[in-house]
Amino acid sequence: MLRRGRGSEGPREAGDDGVAQLKIGAKAPAFALRDQSGKRMRLSECKGRRVVVYFYPKADTPGCTTQACSLQEALPSLKRLKTQVIGISPDPPEKQKKFAVKYGLKFPLLADEDHAVADAWGAWGDKTLYGRKFKGIIRSAFVIDENGKIMATFYKVSPKATLERVTAALRGST
Repeated sequence: MLRRGRGSEGPREAGDDGVAQLKIGAKAPAFALRDQSGKRMRLSECKGRRVVVYFYPKADTPGCTTQACSLQEALPSLKRLKTQVIGISPDPPEKQKKFAVKYGLKFPLLADEDHAVADAWGAWGDKTLYGRKFKGIIRSAFVIDENGKIMATFYKVSPKATLERVTAALRGST
């Protein structure tokens, strides 16, 4: 289950869809979630290095696979930029593990089954598909600095644009 640190939610502002979004410079909301191996991971474990945290709707779907595989292929260059990648979705660890094994993903995929972390990060909200309205993951990516502060936010980012956007932010050209 989720454990959020006290006072972990950084300043937020409403996006154009009414969902509260994190602000640049705010402290990234803390989390402790299980990865694809069932091991609990905390954002605080990444202190001292930069982190790309991205939220995706569902493991092993076309868009999520495109997004994850592009980040996996870029891991060597991201490591040279002293950056770790963490993916988060509402899928249980077992499904995350199948996804990681199938595509050779070597970074943590975290299970946010009650979507509390996605909500804290502004990545959970209203969606529409084929005229049907529902709540779900708003595909988003964040770049966190070495001190746990938000460097860049990308709400409603496309799977194909994720890597380009986070790399530009990491290189300081946003």
